[in-house]
Amino acid sequence: MKRIDAIIRPEKLQPTIQALRKVGVSGFTVIPVQGRGQQKDTIGVYRGHVYDINLHPKIKLEIVVSDNYLHPTIQAIMNAAQTGKTGDGKIFVYHIEEAYNIRTGAVDETIDELNSPREDS
Repeated sequence: MKRIDAIIRPEKLQPTIQALRKVGVSGFTVIPVQGRGQQKDTIGVYRGHVYDINLHPKIKLEIVVSDNYLHPTIQAIMNAAQTGKTGDGKIFVYHIEEAYNIRTGAVDETIDELNSPREDS
């Protein structure tokens, strides 16, 4: 199993979710984050006060997939989230040793059941 962490632009969240569903990925976590990369600082004005914006709002998607779903999932994210401009984000991949079902306490080896295409999609 692999965990994919994708940092994307907030406005690309819905297109990315649609792309993930098309490749059969329906289980993921969405977290609003702020961060700093190569994207330049901007200047904001709030109630007449000028201030630097050096942390940019992003969305972090955490997705756990089997090795078979890894590359289609990464490609779906890249195709949906890419604008070609600085600040599009990053994708990180981690190896998952084990997963446990909290309800049953058993080792959970059914991650593909979350990520199989459903007929109602």
